[in-house]
Amino acid sequence: MRTPAPDSRPVGLTIAGSDSGGGAGIQADLATMTAHGVFGTSAITAVTAQHTRGVESSFVLPLEEIRAQLEAVTSDFDVGAAKTGMLATTEIVQFVADRAGTFDFPLVVDPVMVATSGDRLLEPEAERAYEDLLGEATLATPNADEAEVLTDIAVVDEESAREAGAAILETGVDAVLVKGGHIPGDHVRDVLVTEDGVRTFEHPRIDTEATHGSGCTLAAAITARLATGDSLETAVEGATNFLARAVRYHYDVGRGHGAVNHAVDLRNEAGRNLAAEDVQAIVDRFVERDVSALVPEVGMNVVGATPYAESVAETAAVEGRITRTLSGVQPNRGVRFGASSHMARFLLSAREFHPDLRFAVNCRFGPDVEDALESLEWSLAEYDRAEEPAAVKETEGSTMGWGARQAFGDREEPPEAVIDRGDVGKEAMTKLVASDPETLADRALVLEDALGTDAALEDEGRP
Repeated sequence: MRTPAPDSRPVGLTIAGSDSGGGAGIQADLATMTAHGVFGTSAITAVTAQHTRGVESSFVLPLEEIRAQLEAVTSDFDVGAAKTGMLATTEIVQFVADRAGTFDFPLVVDPVMVATSGDRLLEPEAERAYEDLLGEATLATPNADEAEVLTDIAVVDEESAREAGAAILETGVDAVLVKGGHIPGDHVRDVLVTEDGVRTFEHPRIDTEATHGSGCTLAAAITARLATGDSLETAVEGATNFLARAVRYHYDVGRGHGAVNHAVDLRNEAGRNLAAEDVQAIVDRFVERDVSALVPEVGMNVVGATPYAESVAETAAVEGRITRTLSGVQPNRGVRFGASSHMARFLLSAREFHPDLRFAVNCRFGPDVEDALESLEWSLAEYDRAEEPAAVKETEGSTMGWGARQAFGDREEPPEAVIDRGDVGKEAMTKLVASDPETLADRALVLEDALGTDAALEDEGRP
């Protein structure tokens, strides 16, 4: 018999409806809590026949069943934070408001009134019953439409979002996050209003309609972070960042627009070790083959991104780069995350246009390399730093973004190689990109074969 090794976790609670499609409601809440390291419990208020295209039907559970669920959870679990979602009727809203007065943990109220698809999820007469519930809450998370229902203020921009948030504060809720997803614009601005002031969380808008479950997921992420001990502002900041990634890398499921990726951070974190191992495997192939003919004067680096990488810290690379020695190429040090700046920024910029790209390497460029590339008949792109706008040059770290736009911006498929013709004090480069490590390494070795290693080394006077 083996000794048990229990895993102690914070506990979250969701009081909401069920989504048979799995993208929203308690399914989204529990998945999101799990992804945040929180054990999720639930009190189901209603069952919906729902999918990525809309709500087919809805059945509200008897109040006594909801009461029994809530009693079962709160009497047994040490709940760290709770959220509400679809409450469906005036009776349920009032019941939850009464019970919320006894909670000794934070409560996030997502005033679910209308589904993302536009279907109404709440009885009209129940909308004003939310005032009592909000008075017992730590945070309210209305979208623009819900904020207007609660305040009669049309939320059309950041200023009106602040105004609506301030009006909702009068119900007694500690804070209000007026979500900006329904407000047109190139950026989504979520406005947090408290008695102490206003803070806006801004993210570039993702060009997708796959936002099913986004409101539930955001509120659940905030709840989970509160359960783990985050402050309110820290929880909101982390949750809005999480949702931006979950929308970009959404699940392509159903015949509608898909659903947000509740496990995006969990899967991204799980991919870290594999990404580092993949980079190391590429480096090992380069060392074994001795790719000296491809190594630039400034050194070579191989960079690999986690599946949903959004920052340099989520890319693995060789610390100190790969350099030529008398005995062949060698990495200066090992592989670690955040080790590359130049190539990591280039790869991340390329992923803005082709998110499946995960690996890149910088190689030497010269007339012989250009001839070799032409002989391979690869798909090529290039950019010339001499054409780089002055404003871009003056902004630290922006060249790679500009270069990636020139190379990838107007292409349906990514090129196999990108030529950077350099500039004064900037060595010209050949940059190879790929979606998997094997393809990247294979391309580099094919390019080296096309070069003719001995001739290339002799022409450059290298060891």
